[in-house]
Amino acid sequence: MEDDSKKRMKEKFGLRRDIFKEFLAEFLGIFVLILFGCGSVAQAVLSKGALGEPLTIHIGFTLGVMMAVYMAGGVSGGHVNPAVSLAMVILGKLSIKKFPIYVAAQFLGAFAGSCAVFGLYYDALMDYTNGEFTVTGPNATANIFASYPAKHLSVINGFVDQVIGTGALVLCILAITDKRNIGAPKGMEPLCIGLAITAIAVSMGLNCGYPINPARDLGPRFFTAVAGWGMDVFRAGGCWWWIPVAGPMVGGAVGAGVYFLCVELHHPELEKQDENNIPDKYEMVTMS
Repeated sequence: MEDDSKKRMKEKFGLRRDIFKEFLAEFLGIFVLILFGCGSVAQAVLSKGALGEPLTIHIGFTLGVMMAVYMAGGVSGGHVNPAVSLAMVILGKLSIKKFPIYVAAQFLGAFAGSCAVFGLYYDALMDYTNGEFTVTGPNATANIFASYPAKHLSVINGFVDQVIGTGALVLCILAITDKRNIGAPKGMEPLCIGLAITAIAVSMGLNCGYPINPARDLGPRFFTAVAGWGMDVFRAGGCWWWIPVAGPMVGGAVGAGVYFLCVELHHPELEKQDENNIPDKYEMVTMS
């Protein structure tokens, strides 16, 4: 009886077109990423360090990315990052027609995730700020949701930071999901990608906190602009906001190109691979 009820519900409400399923998967995936990642920042900031520190923030984003890819990977590939989607388009693993749909889902999911974090910590935010949301200063809280540069960071260095960080992320993702390389065992790809995020966090977080994801940064920034922080979120840091948007997109393209030229281009042909009995153990997470 229960199975019949589920079947009828699926027939009535189940989506038929893949692109709609992929949209929802990307939306939900990055929603979870923001909920865990920005939630860990909120806990550290609003508790004044009593219940959080840089390490817990790294863990929050690592687990957020890992759970996001587990959630969306089998449906959309679990990109949850426009820079990753762009890399897949460049490498022919995602249709160009799907790219704007993926990006829209990622930005909307990040915005919704910010709403959830704001609602979760609303009382704590009001207590911490006395109702005055500021972007800079000792009681700044805009940095819970989006990245801001350290005082020492120039525009050029910030852009380079984002290109290198995102390029490293894309290189790792491509290596982890490359079934003609060593790859990762099926089902372990999200865990390995999470570990790559940890590596980036502990080695590239000083300058601006490793946003390396245009949707993860711009979606929450738009939320803060309309939720009480105002347009200063775009003016702060010398109009910093465009760096974690443009930099990661360039980094994604660079990472895709480097992996293709240094590794993927030199894989043996499939026929030759079979003749040499080279093992092909792992399957890549669906990317198209």
